[in-house]
Amino acid sequence: MVDLNKIIQAKRTINDFVYKTPFALAPKLSKLYGAEVYLKSENLQRTGAYKIRGAYNKIAHLTDEERAHGVIAASAGNHAQGVAMSAQKFGVHAVIVMPEATPLLKVSGTKALGAEIILQGDNFDEAYAFALEYAKEHNLTFVHPFNDEFVQAGQGTIALEMIEEVADLEYIVVPVGGGGLATGVCSCAKQINPDIKIIAVAAKGAPAMHDSFVAKKPLNSKSVRTIADGIAVRDTSEITLSTIIECVDEFVQVDDEEIASAILYLLEQQKIIVEGAGAAGVAALMNAKFAFPAGAKIGIILSGGNIDVQMLNIIIEKGLIKSHRKMTINVTLVDKPGALTGLTEILRRANANIVKIDYDRFSTNIEYGDAQITITLETKGKAHQEDIAWALKNAGYDFREIL
Repeated sequence: MVDLNKIIQAKRTINDFVYKTPFALAPKLSKLYGAEVYLKSENLQRTGAYKIRGAYNKIAHLTDEERAHGVIAASAGNHAQGVAMSAQKFGVHAVIVMPEATPLLKVSGTKALGAEIILQGDNFDEAYAFALEYAKEHNLTFVHPFNDEFVQAGQGTIALEMIEEVADLEYIVVPVGGGGLATGVCSCAKQINPDIKIIAVAAKGAPAMHDSFVAKKPLNSKSVRTIADGIAVRDTSEITLSTIIECVDEFVQVDDEEIASAILYLLEQQKIIVEGAGAAGVAALMNAKFAFPAGAKIGIILSGGNIDVQMLNIIIEKGLIKSHRKMTINVTLVDKPGALTGLTEILRRANANIVKIDYDRFSTNIEYGDAQITITLETKGKAHQEDIAWALKNAGYDFREIL
């Protein structure tokens, strides 16, 4: 457990540079789930994620000699930007090793902060192994994303701020990858109030820390695959695991569908943009992964907002389909003038807005003289889609919905 005094000292160290992010009541979530739900918006932090807290605290405590040689870090993105910005503040050269599949937003964002970027490996753990060797070869100080007490203390300042805002907080829900955030947060919370329940949340596609918590010993994963790239850690840290076993009350998992739904909910209902890891806690709440009494005061950490725009677009499009606000149909028509006009007139009368039409008369799976029309529609829910289907069938159209 990280000593509370070190977390308090970290707060003083980072105070003039790191934002004190909002910790606000979420009325819609609170009403929906019968609790007082507060969101800690680290997506609004400098660099768009909490990682700068620990990175800044670590670099602030380096010796002059260590700063002169420079620092290196391995990261999927958020720690990278935290280290890069902190190093820039102190005039320290930073080298960041990132997995090759890191979203462009995070790579470009880190470069813009003056860091030297090396893309290496398929995941964090491979990038990490490369960075350790590179650090030895070039005499650089390695800034670990979670296995460092200065980093953990910096992350623990989040809990300090949460409890300062809501003194009688009963639950803290925290996403877990390598465990640096959870270690800092639960260390702080449990020393201030041992009765606060800590709910850790991992992605099912990166189960190492969850499985290790259950087994009470380190277990590594063979691979990781999740849209929550910020917590996509393959191997378990013995250092953070020991604190998590000691302080975490419950450890749950959420899958990518649940994470994506939480991202879309926060975007639509809370007007908040978060990445996959940032949505994990809300996903756990929305899918009843942990129990709590009515009216409980629950603080959820939105750890970051650096989501790739292409991924966000995919989540939105899939979400619209799942919520029956968009549908795509394939209709077979006789290929003659006016045939398409008749079809679109039926859709107009059904108040379906056409957003895309593809016309195919050459596919080998259709009869000569026919055409296949693929139409994407904006709709107003399941009942509206059923009305559209009835109208097409009633008019004699042969069609199928494409999911």
